[in-house]
Amino acid sequence: MLPNRLILLTGLLTACGALGGGQKTTPIATESSAVAATSPGGGYYGPPASDVAVQPSQAPPVDRPGLGTSWGEEVHAPISFSPFVRAASTPWAEVALHYNDADGVAAHAAYVGASPAPLEVYAGDGSVGIALVDDTGATLPGFTAGGRTLVMGEDGERYRLVIRNGTSARFEVVASVDGLDVVDGKPADPNRRGYLVDPYDSLVIDGFRTSDNAVAAFRFGAVGESYAAQTSGDRNVGVVGFAIFAERGATWTPVELARRDTANPFPHRGYAVPPR
Repeated sequence: MLPNRLILLTGLLTACGALGGGQKTTPIATESSAVAATSPGGGYYGPPASDVAVQPSQAPPVDRPGLGTSWGEEVHAPISFSPFVRAASTPWAEVALHYNDADGVAAHAAYVGASPAPLEVYAGDGSVGIALVDDTGATLPGFTAGGRTLVMGEDGERYRLVIRNGTSARFEVVASVDGLDVVDGKPADPNRRGYLVDPYDSLVIDGFRTSDNAVAAFRFGAVGESYAAQTSGDRNVGVVGFAIFAERGATWTPVELARRDTANPFPHRGYAVPPR
């Protein structure tokens, strides 16, 4: 299996923060500076050694119910690099998956009248699927109701993020777990660079990246023992985020093909008018 691919940045541009609206300096790929990286099942931006996820410190435990994501064992997950220029500065699609233990998800499901089942969420025009899977590759159960998606995990269980691309285009995926970027472990921002997923392929993200060759596995655990709680705080524990960027250039997505298929040769307009 080929290594995941990341985007490598050589320059910085000043941009408004996508979250919070404040002015900040963030890495943005330019046509000459974007280079992406690849690993078993996908791709990502290769940060300097000092920017990889820092190991959690010994912080006092936080007494909160439900699950968080802990810093798991080292997993071999090498990366390589490839060029990628975003079609726009804003994501093509954004997805948030909330997770909790069986009691929390079951209680929520009963409250909204839903039943948990293996769950894959579809982003954008429905051509990109996103799921959390267990160590065997089985999709974790969950449900979608009231605009919220909840996935059921189990304490101690290892999980992975899977993005399936059903189009002929490449996408860049900036992913976060508990509000932390999966590449450098810092508070997440969609303006950072992320992994690549090839046409008609799947991207598998196994954990927080610790080097060009390894990650710390994602494992469900107590909130107080989560990586977030031991580093930047547990405010955003329980959510996995995906900002998906299209590549610059025309792509044959299902929506574009549908538009071609339904093109009208005689749209009524009356007399000819000058172009706008």
